[in-house]
Order: sequence, then structure tokens, then C-alpha cells
Amino acid sequence: MTAQEAQWLNRIIHTEDLQVLFQPIVDASQQAIYGYEALVRGPRASPLYSPLRLFEVATQAGLLVELDLLCRRLAICRFAELQLPGLLFLNVMPLTILERDFREGLTLGFIRESGLPPERVVIELTEHVPIHDYQLMRQAVDHYRQMGFQVALDDLGAGHSSLRHWSELRPDFVKLDRHFISGIDQEPAKREFLRSILDVARSLDCQLIAEGVETAAEHLCLWELDRGLALLQGFYFARPSTEPPLQLHMRLPAAKPQASPAGRTARSICQAIDAVTPNCAVLTLAERFRQQTSLRCVAVVDDGKPVAVVRRNAFLTLFTNPYSHALYAKRCVLDVADNKSLITNASTPLEILSQQLTDSRDIEQEDFVIVDENSHYLGMGNIVDLLREITAIQVRQARHANPLTGLPGNILINETLGRYLNAGEGVAAAYVDLDNFKAFNDAYGYARGDHMIISLSRLLEAQVDSVGGFIGHIGGDDFMLLLPLAHWEKACQQILHHMELMAPGFYEEDDRKRGGIHIENRQGTISFFPFVSVSIAVKPIPPAADCKALDVAAELSELKKQAKKIPGNSLFVERRSRNIASSKAE
Repeated sequence: MTAQEAQWLNRIIHTEDLQVLFQPIVDASQQAIYGYEALVRGPRASPLYSPLRLFEVATQAGLLVELDLLCRRLAICRFAELQLPGLLFLNVMPLTILERDFREGLTLGFIRESGLPPERVVIELTEHVPIHDYQLMRQAVDHYRQMGFQVALDDLGAGHSSLRHWSELRPDFVKLDRHFISGIDQEPAKREFLRSILDVARSLDCQLIAEGVETAAEHLCLWELDRGLALLQGFYFARPSTEPPLQLHMRLPAAKPQASPAGRTARSICQAIDAVTPNCAVLTLAERFRQQTSLRCVAVVDDGKPVAVVRRNAFLTLFTNPYSHALYAKRCVLDVADNKSLITNASTPLEILSQQLTDSRDIEQEDFVIVDENSHYLGMGNIVDLLREITAIQVRQARHANPLTGLPGNILINETLGRYLNAGEGVAAAYVDLDNFKAFNDAYGYARGDHMIISLSRLLEAQVDSVGGFIGHIGGDDFMLLLPLAHWEKACQQILHHMELMAPGFYEEDDRKRGGIHIENRQGTISFFPFVSVSIAVKPIPPAADCKALDVAAELSELKKQAKKIPGNSLFVERRSRNIASSKAE
């Protein structure tokens, strides 16, 4: 520690001159952000900008506790200020817990000042020195849990962190050190280690978080290794930022429902059940429920628009004593109705409706109201019919899906394209194909080839999801995209750009240096094939165009041949061709 560093440290603590950043932790199973890890940096112009050096100097100066508490307070305050969703993972030094926080309840005080509930905070134990007194540490961890906090163990397998920490402290989360994730797609030993760790995590009822996911190949390998490993963190998803994203803007490889076939909307499960007016007599509705034993729920409609619902079970419990008729004889329905009900548009796709029901945790979910485009009452829907329809859709989609990627196959592609055309919706149809893929497949084997196709499918899904549209897997390395006319070019540019960045990672080191592979053909001639690239052929179809799905498919097939004549990552639009080279990543 230099004198300059000591001066900077004192200034930082005195002026609270620290920058708080947040890095998302994503949940692949829910396709959402699960929480954020809070990180700090020193002043950019100072020698203590690096957090490693900052905490090292604080330890040498005897100010580690003061610095740790300051970081904690600033992180909590900033997390609340940004109104970030999910959990806050808060790095905490075990030494700080034992010296001050355990006695004084400082973290709980910070939380109360910010307005955050303790249940949304995870105390992430970050080790820089070994734990000597496990009994005292267990008491501190139990103390935090009693206040509502959860506990995580950081960097398992690095530094002083060990399996003993896990066994002794029984954390709710364990974060696996990035060393075991880096290059996991290339190292079988790391995959075997991770399988063992996952078994331990399950036996201890603990959630594992994989840190340091930086490439598409690592991400895909983790997904293929164990679908139960849902919590992931790393530069691949987002870098630490002072204003991190509130939503996940990329598609993760996980089972996702495909768009419903034509007609599979809330309208398809709508039951025309007569509504009642707000001033309908309670006893009149009671008589209707008694006569119609299958009636589950009735909407209360005022001037054509639903304002509440009356649910059978809750309503009939009002009449469980001999004085009920006298109590409710002069009451109207609106007095006893439930004004918390899910109201959905008839055009809502069933998979979106299912998500709405899942998200409406404070609403009874068995029955819901269906309205038209003008919010006028049409009828009622119930969750049993919804599940029946969704199950039928999923069975059909599974039957016609590509077995490798799980994406819709040719039958569903043609149906979806036909639906766009029949509805007169403008759309850009894009045919996506890999170049030099056969050479790669021959050189590296079908397993590596499948890996590349799945990686491409996830890249395409991410871009389709970012602009809206549809993706299907024609077969092999061929895909079909249906994209909005206003955004198709941006999506295609992104695909070309990301594929150029991804391609070298599929090859071994020697081939990466050469820029491709040498392979012998059937005639015994050795030829050189550069890295795989992607060709995209696009046919923009204006609204109300008079064309058939089969004609579009045939024209795209011809356009694809033109696109493949262009070396490298290329985009061919009807009769106009251009070679679009992706810019290098910054």
C-alpha cells in the first residue's frame, strides 16, 4: 500500500465516492431476470478503481469493515432508487458480519431506510480471508435468515471458499466460480465436475448459479448439460452497468411455447354466459346459481363493460346461516362482487393468456372475463378449457417440430406463412442457410455439427424475439424467418454480425489460426474451406399482396442460391444483392 493509495482510500470513504454497478442474474427456465449482483468501483482516475485493489488496500489499512459497510449501504440505496426487479445479491465480507453487523443490525437498518423488504435481499458471502470460527459464522447466518434475508456462498471452488463452507453454512444459493464455466464446452472434465456439484446442490436443496458465462457455446453447453441449471450470470447476458436492463432482451435456450396456430386465441374458449347488471338483486342471482349448478362465475356488466365478477363458491357462502336472506334481501350484486378479475381481449393468443394468469397472483385464476376490441363484454373463460386447448396445441406442435431444435417444422411454417398472407399482413420472409457447413460437419463430426445448428437457432430466436415475428426450422442448416417489414433489415444485420463473431469459436485452435479447415473430398483432392458463414435471402411482401405460401417458398429457394454465391456472411434481397460484413465487436 502506497501513501497515495492510503490517501485515496480515506478520501473515498469520507466522500462516499464509489460507483455502484449491477449485473443481472438470469433465469433461463422463466426467460427473465432473476436478480442483480451489486458491484462497486472506485473513482475511475484513482489507483483504486479496481475493486480487488480497493479492498486489498482497505484490508492493509484496517478499514475493510468501514469500506464494506459503505458499499453495502450505497448498493441498497441505488437498487431501491432504480426500482430494479427481482433479488438484490449483496456482497458481504464475513469479517464485517462478525465484527459489527451481527451485533448492530446495520444491514437491516439500511434495508428499512430504502423501503426494500428483507426477503428481496441475498447476503452473498465473499471470501478474502478464511473462516476460522464456523460456530459463530453459523449463528450470524441464522441471524440473517431470521430477519428474512437469504444467504449465498460466492465463488465456490476459488480462494478460501470450500465445500466445508457449503456444508457448515447451508446457503440458499451457491455461485460457482467462473473458472469452471470458462471453456466448459471444450473441456469434458469441467462438465463432469459441474454434474457432481449439481447433484450436491439438489441433495442440499440449494440453487446453483453459474458465473462467468461469456460465450454462446458455453451457454448452450450448460443448457444441454442440465436443464435444471437455470440461474446464470456473465458477460454473455449483460455486463455490469450503472443502469442495468429491467428485462431480458435475448432468447435463452429453454422450452418455449411457439405461437398458437390460427384461431387459437381467447375467443376459442369463450363461453357466452349471460352477465348481470350492478343493481341486480342478490337473491335473484342466488336463485340463478341454485338452478344452474354448473354455473361457476358471472360477470357484472355496466353499460356493456365488465366491472366485477361474482364467483359461485364465494357467493354461496354468504347464505350459510338462517339470517342470510334477511341480510341480503335488499342488497344488490355489486355490493358483494369481486372487482379483482382478469379481463382479456378475445384476440389474445392462448400462450399470452396463460402468462397473464400466471402473473396475476392476487386474482382468482379459475375464471376470467373476455372482451372485444372495444372492451365490451363477450363472455367468460375458465382455466380448465385454457389448459385443454394449450395441451392440444403443444401436442400438435411437438408432432410437427424439428427434433433437434424444437422449432416449428415445415407444416407449421407453411400454415403460419399462409396465415400472414390470408390476413393481408405485410411481412418479410427470410430464408437462412449456413455456408461451408458440410465441410465442418465432415471434419468435426455430426455432434459438433448439431451443436452449431442449435447455436444458430438460438441466435435466430433472439433476433426474432427482439423485433417480433416467427421462426421455423426447415431442416438441416436451413431456417425460415417471418419478420415485420419495419424491422427485418435490422434483425438480419444483427444475425450476420453475431454469426461472424461466433463462427471462430466452433473450431479448434489450429483451424482458428488458419481461418478454416482443409478437408479431402471424395475424389481425394484436399480443399480449404473458410469459417462457416450465413446466407440470408429475403422477400419483403407488402400488405394485401396477392401471393401463395408455396410461391413464396419457391422464390425464396431461388433467392437463397443467389445469396450463397456471395462469399462470407451475406444478405440477398430479391434482385438486389449486397455483401454485408459485420463490424468487429468493440
